[in-house]
Amino acid sequence: MRLRRAGATSHAQTRTRRTPEPPEPAAGAPPPFGLPPAAPTPTPRHRHRWTTRSCTGRGDLNVSGGGGRSGRVGPGVGASPSLGERIRRRRWVRWTAGGAAAFALGTLGVAWGAYAKLNGNITSDTSAADELARFEKERPTALVRGAQNILLIGSDSRSGDGNGEYGRDSGTERSDTTILLHLAADRHSATAVSLPRDLMVDVPSCRRRDGSRTEPVFTLFNHAFQSGGSACTIRTVERLTDIRIDHHVVVDFSGFKRVVDAVDGVEVCLATPIHDKAAKLRLPAGKVRLNGEQALGYVRARKSLGDGSDTERMDRQQRFLAALATKVRGNGVLLNPVKLYPLLDAATSSLTTDPGLASLRGLYDLVRGLRTIPMEKVQFLTVPRKSYTRDANRDELVEPAAHRLFERLRSDVPVAVTSELPKGMREGHSAERLSRPPAFTSPDSPSPAPTRTPPLSSDPMPTFRGSTAAEEACE
Repeated sequence: MRLRRAGATSHAQTRTRRTPEPPEPAAGAPPPFGLPPAAPTPTPRHRHRWTTRSCTGRGDLNVSGGGGRSGRVGPGVGASPSLGERIRRRRWVRWTAGGAAAFALGTLGVAWGAYAKLNGNITSDTSAADELARFEKERPTALVRGAQNILLIGSDSRSGDGNGEYGRDSGTERSDTTILLHLAADRHSATAVSLPRDLMVDVPSCRRRDGSRTEPVFTLFNHAFQSGGSACTIRTVERLTDIRIDHHVVVDFSGFKRVVDAVDGVEVCLATPIHDKAAKLRLPAGKVRLNGEQALGYVRARKSLGDGSDTERMDRQQRFLAALATKVRGNGVLLNPVKLYPLLDAATSSLTTDPGLASLRGLYDLVRGLRTIPMEKVQFLTVPRKSYTRDANRDELVEPAAHRLFERLRSDVPVAVTSELPKGMREGHSAERLSRPPAFTSPDSPSPAPTRTPPLSSDPMPTFRGSTAAEEACE
């Protein structure tokens, strides 16, 4: 029996047996007793960083390498210059778009606030609309589609802000100025006809402020507004002219002043100096720029200016309105928002209109049609009248001149105006005679053939005393 050497066997077993390695301590655990702390394992350095495009579809890049970390690549290491430019460009576009959106929203907010304020300034005369609707059957019918007739009323009411300084508020108001403005359907001309306050007319039964009604009366035209307001005035004008009034506008003292001040005054030409304590006027001769207070005294003064008649005052009012229209259209006011807003604010805050005009859109549509009318086609005249036979201090219409004027306005046919009528020519007549050929009569016919009456538009154009907005003359 052979005996194996114990040493060899032990050596062999020692060679084949693996000594188990001690487990690695958990992260943050203290080292085993008696052993020094293990040094941190250095992160292996890689010679290159590899980049791969992500699958998100957004163009983001994942960086792998070093500890297997991944993330977006900035414009620094690992990104090409073109990529960095694209990223910066995207950020710039986002910032620009956000700023533009904020600016647009702010601008829209300011514009809407201004529009709402101007729109809310206008007072709608609903009571007049109700009164006119009650008498719709007796009102004239509009003959020409597109033509408009607007009644402009200047109120001498002492109520309201800024009006009390012109006298005590008696609870009533009178029409200091009344103008019938006709706009042609093609908007190629406009005719403003002043109606005297002392004209004798038929005033119908009208509704007072307290709800009671007046009796029909033949009296001064100014009585209509005093007793029944704008509705009574409109019905009186429609009875007088047989012209349907489409819209009406009422402006008071303070509103008139604000409009003049909003355009930085209006220039007029005076032939002689004016010294009027009652009107608070002290003006030199020549061209003078009037502010709102001076302009109000200028258009209202009666006894101290000219011959003291109401006719002279109406002529002065027409010249001032022509100068105001020239200032608004010729000074770039309508195209300059900085100048236009104060004018609109002053105008809308002092206006009382029918519901059809009681909005900024309604007024804009009206003014838009006026912008294209040449100034020489904007005519001003006073209805033909003479002293009333029973009272020289009153007026009455001159016929048939007044009838011819109203008929042409109603039919939207133009008229001619001149500052001086030709010698021997009466107002409302034509300087030309329409040559009408004699009616043809057949020799075999015992009775003459009927004569054809030409239409109104072919009649000779009647001429009235007046002026245009293009004329400049010192008084």
